[in-house]
Amino acid sequence: MQLIFLGTASCYPTAHRGVSCTALRLDDGNVWIFDCGEGSQVQIQKSSVLPGKIKKIFITHLHGDHLFGLPGLVCTLGCQVQDRKEPFILDIYGPLGLRRYLRESLKLSVSPLPFKYKVHELVPFDFKGTLFESQEWQIAVGSLHPQEELGDTIYEKQGVWNVMLENNISVYAGPLVHRIPCFGYVVKESPSPGALNVLQLKKEGVPPGPLYKQIKDGHPIALPSGKIIIPEEVLGPPKPGRCITILGDTCDSSALKDIAINSDVLVHEATLEESMKDKAIEHGHSTPVMAVSFAESIAAKKLILFHFSQRYKRDTGEAGEDGDNNTSVNILHKEAELECNKRNFICDIMLAEDLLEIDVKRPVPK
Repeated sequence: MQLIFLGTASCYPTAHRGVSCTALRLDDGNVWIFDCGEGSQVQIQKSSVLPGKIKKIFITHLHGDHLFGLPGLVCTLGCQVQDRKEPFILDIYGPLGLRRYLRESLKLSVSPLPFKYKVHELVPFDFKGTLFESQEWQIAVGSLHPQEELGDTIYEKQGVWNVMLENNISVYAGPLVHRIPCFGYVVKESPSPGALNVLQLKKEGVPPGPLYKQIKDGHPIALPSGKIIIPEEVLGPPKPGRCITILGDTCDSSALKDIAINSDVLVHEATLEESMKDKAIEHGHSTPVMAVSFAESIAAKKLILFHFSQRYKRDTGEAGEDGDNNTSVNILHKEAELECNKRNFICDIMLAEDLLEIDVKRPVPK
């Protein structure tokens, strides 16, 4: 798997950073997109992501810097899949209101699509801890877009939204504290069987072929002699699956602790530095110290910070939003590292940059 950061800034895009959009490339080459802020389709064209490989889109919340690029991207995908012979359905997941937003955007702009799409809505809690019932956010009513198929409405079960299961990958969502309903997504890969002991099988007289696959799939095999070989006798330790947690905007991520535990990679926002913590929390955002605190609580192996305020510049000489050449984004990295040292917490800390690609390797079996 690979993470490709397409936009790493908050609020609005600039010449140096796009707004929130992260791609996850699976081992089969297919791509899932997490958030789709304004300009995401341009960022995708600059990256190694092939638009025709995008199969699913996950939206954390309905603020514009995470959403305004969605209608444009959906239309762009139409140019990539129109010659496909096999049917294609684009699955889109996100909070209540997303279905209405995309439907009206496509209908009012009279945007035809050469493929079907579904929007699956997660029904969030309101700030009182009950299901969000605001009339403005209700499930879309009226006629569907001509290419729309009605998606699922997903309710929480014991504080967790079971978003989807496909092949050996599950996606879960949990609530984040922000100014509007917001989610974090946890992508979990199932363990895979260990390596076959081919030498042992050959000693038992089992030739390479279908029987190898049968035992690799966890089924015992019977030899002509009548002997039964069970998988545990000829398979090595199972290979652990990967766990990747990608959060939306948040000033409190603690509700995801149980489902995100032992994440191989945690992608967490760090909008402002610690000296501006009060302002960050006021607007529903985090500092690097807050991100490290959550990373430690879930024993994350790698923490990637993103969603930086435009006040922070890259180390390329450009000024930040306030014109201050001394406001380097590296201050956020330093704060996170210092907090890890203070806590004796071992974690690989990284700052995301637009078009940065990170390999997510399988954990080594213990």
